[in-house]
Formats: sequence, structure tokens, C-alpha cells
Amino acid sequence: MIRILYSPTEDEYRTDLELADVDAILAQPQGLLWLDFSAEPLAVGETILGDIFKFHPLAVDDALTESHVPRIDDWQTYLYLVLRSFTYLIENEEGDEEILVPELDIFIGHHYVVTYHEQPITAVDRVWATCQRDPRLLNNGPDHLLYRLTDEIINDAITVVEQIEETLGEIEDIIFANPSPETAERIFHLKRNILRLRRVIAPQREVLNKLARDDYAVIDPRDRIYFRDGYDHLMRLVELIDNLRDLTSGVLDTYLSVVNNNMNNIMKTLTIFTALFLPLTFITGFFGMNFFATTIDTHLLSGWASFALAMSTMLAVPIIMLFWMRHRGWL
Repeated sequence: MIRILYSPTEDEYRTDLELADVDAILAQPQGLLWLDFSAEPLAVGETILGDIFKFHPLAVDDALTESHVPRIDDWQTYLYLVLRSFTYLIENEEGDEEILVPELDIFIGHHYVVTYHEQPITAVDRVWATCQRDPRLLNNGPDHLLYRLTDEIINDAITVVEQIEETLGEIEDIIFANPSPETAERIFHLKRNILRLRRVIAPQREVLNKLARDDYAVIDPRDRIYFRDGYDHLMRLVELIDNLRDLTSGVLDTYLSVVNNNMNNIMKTLTIFTALFLPLTFITGFFGMNFFATTIDTHLLSGWASFALAMSTMLAVPIIMLFWMRHRGWL
């Protein structure tokens, strides 16, 4: 999908342009052009980035064929940035929560912005829709448009962190209600997602730091304060993610404690049943011994009265022991 948004003057924009019109627009040193494309064949991407915009072949190759962590390259007349967006997928194909971090490649020049992404990115769609509702956003230059993109991406990251916190709360409720091996798998999977989020946000924070502090030809020094604000948000996000990692470890410890307590209760119950049946085993074992012939008259021990007495004793002993264990507080 290829879409073009062009604002030649204030409060005016066009979305009906084709690729053939881009050369003429680039020849005019006014207005702002935003070209966004995704899921296009490699040849189309090379035509747009290499033939129309004349970007360096290394930058084109990085954008179209390789995957990178967030970074920024200064090519004097334009900047090449790699950012990562964030989406919290509640349930993937395996039934687990998943954090998606699709790559967003951005080229920003004096009068244009080019964005490329293989997967749909909601942050880009929101900024695109906002620019159509309020064309004045295109009047502040390409660097301000870049700020809006980074700001929306940061908002998505904040949303993901909040959703992870809610998921951890749900897992805690499940642990106390009905812990299972699936719960442990879910905790470990969430912990891996948090580490993945940490590995992406840390270098993205450095990209915002460079935009806020370094001198770039296509970044107005007056707009650096906006990127500094984004850098501060990412700093707090890194701290929140570190807290989430500690919280996940605490949830895992809680799960192990609950499982161990349940196991202790099971062993306690089995021990009680063993203790209850131990006297019965002794009684039946004692009267079943026949190593020696009896020298006394035992016909009284083989009647119905003796059978009833033995059965009553075997029933009474475990019941008495059960009440005694309750009295001791073992149950």
C-alpha cells in the first residue's frame, strides 16, 4: 500500500497524488510531502527510495532487506531512523500474550518524510488521520511530524506497560485461586516479553536523546525540546519496565510458594491417612500371626462377638485419632 499526503500551503493538503507526481513535488522547495508505504514488493521499494528520493544504496538496503534495533544515521541532507512500535497482542496462535515490535523505517529531509513498514502500525495510522483532520500539523515542518510519530509510538509503549501490569494482576488472582503448570508457563512467557520490551526501548531512548542534543541539518534547534520530552518519557518507561521485571519475579516466587504450600497440605493429608490406618494394620497383623500353635482355648476369639469387637475397635481407633488430631490443630 502506497499513500501520499502533500501540503503545499497552510491549511491545505492533497491525498490524490501518484508516484509519478513525486519528482515534481521534490523539485519545489516548499510544502511538506509525506509518503508512507508498506507490504510492497522489493522492486517497488527500491524504486521509491533509490530512484525517486535518491537515498544512499546502503540506507535503502538497510530499510528494505534488514532488521535493526532502533538507530539513527545522518546522511547530511537527510536522516535515516529505525524505530520500533509496540502492540500488545492478547492472544497469539499458541494462546499466549505476545508483544509485537514492528520496525518503522523513516527518512526525513528538509521538505519530506518517507516511512516504510512491513506490518501495519497503528501509531502511523493515527498520525496520518490527525494530519487530515488538522492540516496545520503539516505546517511545522518534517521534524515536528517526526516528533508526532515518536510521541504516538511512546504512547503505545505506555499502553503496553499498563496492559502488562493488568495481566500480572490477573495472574496473581489465578495463583491464589487455582495455580497450574499453565500459569507458570504464562509467567515465564510474560517475563520474556518484558525483557524483549526492555531491549527495544533502551536503544530507542538513545535515538531520542541524539535528536534532542545533537546538531542535524534537518532538525530545527527549536524543536529539540519536543524530542527531549520524548526522551524523558522513555526514561520513565525504562524504570517502569525494570519494576515490571521485579514484579514478575515476585509473582513467580508467589506461585512457587503457593504450589509448595499446596504440596505440603497434600503431604499432610496423606500422612494423616497413614497414621489413621496404622493401628488397623497393627491389629490385623497381630491377630494374623500364626507361627506357633496356641496353648489356650481360643474358641471364644473365633465367634461373632469377637468379630464384632474387632471391627468396633478398628472403627473406633481411627475416629478417636481423627478427633485427637483436630484437637491438636493438625487438620
